[in-house]
Amino acid sequence: MIYCTTGWDKIAQLLVVLVIFIFVLLITAFTTKFIGGYQKTQLSNKNLKIIESLRLANNKYLALIEVGEVYLIVGVGKDEIHTIAKLTKDELPNVATYEDATSGDFGKGFQEILERVKGKEHK
Repeated sequence: MIYCTTGWDKIAQLLVVLVIFIFVLLITAFTTKFIGGYQKTQLSNKNLKIIESLRLANNKYLALIEVGEVYLIVGVGKDEIHTIAKLTKDELPNVATYEDATSGDFGKGFQEILERVKGKEHK
């Protein structure tokens, strides 16, 4: 059989396919947004917060972590995590310096903490 289609039939088919494509994209976008929001609420921590991290080498980091009212300095390697120091809020310098990455004193706060920890270990 030979089907004879006019130009309007081809345009109608194109529009139907386009509408279906846009509908699938919208469903995908809403599903992704819903699942992302669900995972965000499931994975959110109220007691743990990474204040600052510093990359020392490939797969080696120092991190300042807030755990409730205590601050921990931890060393993170490829297969291990070691606690270096436990600090209180009084032992920390101004925490606002961690939030302002554009200031010239950004790295100075963590360096002061590290020097203070080194001083405690030698005593």
